This record gives sequence, structure tokens and C-alpha cells, in this order.
Amino acid sequence: MCLGFPGRIISIDENKLAIIDISGTRREARLDLIDDDTVPGDYVICHAGYAIHKIDEDLAREMLDCLKAVIEGEAY
Repeated sequence: MCLGFPGRIISIDENKLAIIDISGTRREARLDLIDDDTVPGDYVICHAGYAIHKIDEDLAREMLDCLKAVIEGEAY
């Protein structure tokens, strides 16, 4: 099973390498697979070092809440 995690873009360099914040953890992610223009502050789904889909903030927060509940063993 593969999981993609929602994260907020912190910064983007000239080579489309972004720093993504996922619940307080920062990771690098390539933006090459996303057709939409992305800017710092946007939310994306990240998997295996790549941002694979741009999403809105409400969906990102809902997904993060669900993942937190699963990790903590709570029913969602």
C-alpha cells in the first residue's frame, strides 16, 4: 500500500524543488509532476519525494486530522 501525505509548500527553488511542511516535519519534494502553477502556501499531496497533486487547504486539514486519528488509534 502506498500513502501520500498532504503538506504545505514553504519554498520553491528555480529547479522546481520545494520544501514541504507535513505536520511540522519538513521534507524536499519535486514539483515536476504537477501541471498547475504552485506557490509557497499551496497544499500538495506528496509521495516518494514528489508532489503528485495540488489540493485545497480544507481537504489537506481533513486528511491530516484523519491520519492523526489513525496514528493515535482513534476511530475516525
